[in-house]
Amino acid sequence: MATEDVAEESLFDAPPMGEQERMVEAILFASAEPVTLAELQARMPHGADPAEALVYLKKRYEGRGVNLVRVGDAYAFRTAPDLGFLMRRETVEVRKLSRAAIETLAIIAYHQPVTRAEIEEIRGVAVSRGTVDQLLELDWIRLGRRRMTPGRPVTFVVTEAFLDHFGLESARDLPGLKELRAAGLLDNRPAPGQALASDDEDEATTGQSELFED
Repeated sequence: MATEDVAEESLFDAPPMGEQERMVEAILFASAEPVTLAELQARMPHGADPAEALVYLKKRYEGRGVNLVRVGDAYAFRTAPDLGFLMRRETVEVRKLSRAAIETLAIIAYHQPVTRAEIEEIRGVAVSRGTVDQLLELDWIRLGRRRMTPGRPVTFVVTEAFLDHFGLESARDLPGLKELRAAGLLDNRPAPGQALASDDEDEATTGQSELFED
């Protein structure tokens, strides 16, 4: 009877840590998107500890051509930063962000969750519909929760796709505001009482007003 109990318990023994590392490695390599710890836990055998396996795996890939990195709450393999130049031929640049889009994206990243009105107050110019649409299409920003203020305006936050693209673990890893101002960003506040300008002078006023509707 005792022998049967031991055999039954052994069915739930976690695999050796070396095997768990291999499992995590296989899952991350096969996934097109970063994988969360919860997703790893759900895929691995009962009793496995993917968090510990990730620690060992990260050390094993230090100094290699690809590194294990954290992206928000998820993990993925990415080309080592110093070897990024080798991938340039494989990168297709569809279009460059406009200055308005760069400024808007920076404000959202540093002040999230932030409303359209707050973005305009910081930039000193009206945010055009095309600017926000471009960032939404890139999946670099998404809609956040509505503010519990009159009109309940929507807020904007950056996505994990944004963090992944720029090699950031979280928004806390962004460069300082002084560095952005030194680069010419976030430095165009209007004088007191100055009316808001527009990102796109050709955009109709009616198109702008639609952006404030629920």
